[in-house]
Amino acid sequence: MPKALIVYNTRTGETKKIAELIAEGIRMGGTEVEVANVNDIKDEKGLQGYDALVFGSATYHGDMMQKMKTLLFMAEKAGLAGKVGGAFGAFGWSGEAPGRIFDTMKNIFQMEMVSEPLRLKSSSLGGGVEMAQDYGRKIVKKL
Repeated sequence: MPKALIVYNTRTGETKKIAELIAEGIRMGGTEVEVANVNDIKDEKGLQGYDALVFGSATYHGDMMQKMKTLLFMAEKAGLAGKVGGAFGAFGWSGEAPGRIFDTMKNIFQMEMVSEPLRLKSSSLGGGVEMAQDYGRKIVKKL
């Protein structure tokens, strides 16, 4: 059975909620998934052994949070080329973080990304629950 890892960095808890909803969508598709806070990943070995990786960060002052940047630098050594990937995040105003994570995963890591990053102001607004679960199902389809 394929395995997926979702790693999130949150400021208010909203990005964590989105991560959990994406995980629900992945489980609905019959794939095993783990959800981890960025603080739980200590080195590149923590990213290995998965068929899909999904990274998410809140947008803070127009960028991803610092610990997600650190994770991305570490992930360069993890050998993620060809793995399925996705990116997501919560935002208040601008929402640049998911796109920057997505571009790094696609262009630097050479991962097989889903069509686009998931950007949500809140999981509870405007169909956010369904959108996040659907994103998880897209990850499974890509596997």
